[in-house]
Amino acid sequence: MSAGNGAAKRAAVIGAGFGGIALAIRLQAAGFATTLFERRDKPGGRAYVYEDQGFVFDAGPTVITDPSALEELFAVGGRRMADYVELIPVSPFYRLQWEGGGSFDYVNDQAELDRQIAARNPADVEGYRRFLAYSREVFAEGYLKLGTVPFLSFKDMVRAGPALARLQAWRSVYGIVSRFIQDDELRQAFSFHSLLVGGNPFATSSIYALIHALEREWGVWFPRGGTGALIHGLIRLFEDLGGTVRIGADVVRIDTEAGRAKAVVCRGGARETFDAVASNADVVHTYEKLLGHDPVGQRRASALKSKRFSMSLFVIYFGLKRHRPEIRHHTVLFGPRYRGLIDDIFNRETLADDFSLYLHSPCATDPSLAPPGAGSFYVLAPVPHLGNAPLDWEREGPRYRDRILDYLEARIIPGLREDLVTVRHFAPTDFRDELNAHLGSAFSLEPVLTQSAWFRPHNRDAAIPNLYIVGAGTHPGAGVPGVVGSAKATAGLMLADAGLAGP
Repeated sequence: MSAGNGAAKRAAVIGAGFGGIALAIRLQAAGFATTLFERRDKPGGRAYVYEDQGFVFDAGPTVITDPSALEELFAVGGRRMADYVELIPVSPFYRLQWEGGGSFDYVNDQAELDRQIAARNPADVEGYRRFLAYSREVFAEGYLKLGTVPFLSFKDMVRAGPALARLQAWRSVYGIVSRFIQDDELRQAFSFHSLLVGGNPFATSSIYALIHALEREWGVWFPRGGTGALIHGLIRLFEDLGGTVRIGADVVRIDTEAGRAKAVVCRGGARETFDAVASNADVVHTYEKLLGHDPVGQRRASALKSKRFSMSLFVIYFGLKRHRPEIRHHTVLFGPRYRGLIDDIFNRETLADDFSLYLHSPCATDPSLAPPGAGSFYVLAPVPHLGNAPLDWEREGPRYRDRILDYLEARIIPGLREDLVTVRHFAPTDFRDELNAHLGSAFSLEPVLTQSAWFRPHNRDAAIPNLYIVGAGTHPGAGVPGVVGSAKATAGLMLADAGLAGP
């Protein structure tokens, strides 16, 4: 499809994370000549991949919860996802374990859930069903109706107001779960999901309880070959559609002229002009660094830096000589404290003595991610971002890594040290330096109600009309479904503004 003057309109997408790639696919499929810029040596953003001694480590997201959103990306390009990547169902979704010895397999089987809940507290069987009904209602309103619709004016927020009020969006996720569930550990089991998008369960809007219904609706999946294989499939789709990918292209500036984005400039001086520019880079980095020369960028950056940002993460990637088949694909290890630890992570100026962990064992689903008989793993601990706790991670990182590995060896992976082949870690300072994440935040702005929908940075800038934002920092927010949804919202605006009919 061509622009009115016979030449295809040109779009730049800065950053090849899930959001940037999804946006680039939609633009290219609809007729934009799209160039995707990525500063690192491979695409993926937070979904980067490390490889070492035959072990493959997905760096970031490992839970795929809305395959229909991904299938839609291939469909807009006239392709089938099955021809590019295979998604494998994961069950249980998660195994939840507590220090006191209890465990809970979160599965997509109502009878099995009822059995496990009844063993803890029979009254919570009916309570869970009422929570699930609530979650499904929030899912319908907040995800299906609003998840891919841009909020550009306060009127958009007002229109959503009655539904948000009816669903008591001012309550926290934990608060709403506690209305239905009595057992303390079950309250943890059904409220921890907001941490997967950078939210404090005790502060994040109850709208984010929709994650539970989303998982029950479509299940939890894992791409064969790892999340990196999904990224590879999406990039191949984009290139098959005629898109251009520039790897190792570090965009350092967005030039503006007469109030519009004019060009992108890469380190080294290469400059290209475009009709529209979208940024999948960190939203503060976009305005403070890429647009720091422009008064709009300066104002936006100053306002953004006063907001609340999500926690960071400390992630350890390790390979073992032996696969551990008793460990499920996704395991959540709750520490001795829940509310107190989360309060420390979001509000304290130092590192807590205890931790809760998420352990990823992809070889439970796909043994190809490690040498024969071996096992790839990563474990992450939520930690404060650098604005709350400006720790010296060069010194603290190795000690924290060893504490976590010792904990895993004592509680879930006996013989870990003896079997250890390779290990590396990624700290808040790496989020800041490798991903340009403001304060080392792992999920951009914290998803509280006053920083959601219209209150979040908009998918299209209000002052620079051909500058767009995609990814975790804009509506609807973090997580793979969130950033893929943001790409649909942003693409709709870009195509309408350009006079192109979007798919």
